[in-house]
Amino acid sequence: MAEAGTGGPLEGILVADFSRILAGPYATMLLADMGADVVKVEGPAGDDTRTWTPPERDGEATYYLGINRGKRSIALDLRDPGDLAAARELARRADVVIENLRPGGMARFGLDHASVAADNPGVVYASISGFGSGAGAHVPGYDLMVQAMSGLMSLTGDPDGPPYRAGISVFDVMAGNHAAIGVLAALRHRDRTGAGQHVEVNLLSSALTGLVNHSSAWVAGGTVPYRMGNAHPSVFPYEPMPTADDDLIVAAGNDAQFRKLCGVLEVPGLADDPRFARNADRTVNREELRPLLVERLATRGAVEWFELLTAAGVPAGPIQTIDGGFAMAERFGLDPVVTVGEGDRAVPTTRHPVRFSATPAVYRLPPPRLDEHGADLRKWLDS
Repeated sequence: MAEAGTGGPLEGILVADFSRILAGPYATMLLADMGADVVKVEGPAGDDTRTWTPPERDGEATYYLGINRGKRSIALDLRDPGDLAAARELARRADVVIENLRPGGMARFGLDHASVAADNPGVVYASISGFGSGAGAHVPGYDLMVQAMSGLMSLTGDPDGPPYRAGISVFDVMAGNHAAIGVLAALRHRDRTGAGQHVEVNLLSSALTGLVNHSSAWVAGGTVPYRMGNAHPSVFPYEPMPTADDDLIVAAGNDAQFRKLCGVLEVPGLADDPRFARNADRTVNREELRPLLVERLATRGAVEWFELLTAAGVPAGPIQTIDGGFAMAERFGLDPVVTVGEGDRAVPTTRHPVRFSATPAVYRLPPPRLDEHGADLRKWLDS
């Protein structure tokens, strides 16, 4: 019952989505945007995020709406023999199976990789966990835990204040992206060899690679990074700075950009000052340089400086709320909002982040109601 003619680079790929909450559903939404036919398998009570309110839209949690477009829903109680048989048949027919139960959790239903691959050797089976399927398999995987345990919270917040979590579940999203990348790579391998494989992603590994320069500071340099508020350990200026009204991000990432910055601020001599001429010098002497820059920035407002610095090729940006971020994307012609569904089912949602010149993303279905497509899917699976 895979839907034909959906468009997108993954047209014809059937995804059995046994995941819930964020990392897995985010990954499968990306695949659905790229044309895959995603069947969202939910328990009788539905995905947890259906109840994560406020905020909501027409009685539905915006959290759920934000990560479940393009899918069809079937509610299956895996403890019921008939529903379990339907789930196993779906997995047998699928090109991709994605799950994020605790490692080993799918085995008790005969839906683990080994069991599914025995009947479907070409399946790409993706598992997302908190801490892998080895010694950390028993530890529940929640983004906030991983933000704490990975070291991210030790890097976030005021230097003299407590550690803070990021404003979003950053490692769930990152793991979802990594799962999608892994699935696509495994599908490419299957195209060449005909063989499926097991793709494993865990939040802690996604976190450690996502900490990038901080991870490298420890792994390659033996240095444990510390909290610096909004400052950057290796680049200056690269932080918010006060202007005549609001704070402005100034990100002069190299010597040429710093020279341009000094030109716009009408303090060209700073670029030749031996204390500030090179990035390494500016970083060491940041406490001497900062007040000299702030003094000049205080003469205009943040938006005016943004326009002047951008025109000169100096990275800068005002600090905005999310509505301002969408407005900026509209200004730049990025068309950040698309509508999925029609009539009373129409839902505004954020555009897929990748643009394809030949096979653009598709937005076929609004986030499904619980078991919205269950009857049709059961009929198909019984045939």
